[in-house]
Amino acid sequence: MADAVRTAYSKVSVKSQTVLPAEVRAELGIAPGDRLRYVLTADGIRIEKAQPEVEDPFVTFTEWASPIDDEDYANL
Repeated sequence: MADAVRTAYSKVSVKSQTVLPAEVRAELGIAPGDRLRYVLTADGIRIEKAQPEVEDPFVTFTEWASPIDDEDYANL
């Protein structure tokens, strides 16, 4: 049996913001502060709940944070 297609609508504000309908939030398990991922394909656009960002454990190291280092490591 094929999955039933359901449709939900929302309006885009002048700031290009929208509110996800409650049924979409529930289906994706979206909570305040969660991130969304937009997957653009030939068939359309799919909205998914993005994985949480992993905190970079090396963010506090500044030894290699100069513009010269950025240039040297840019193509690694």
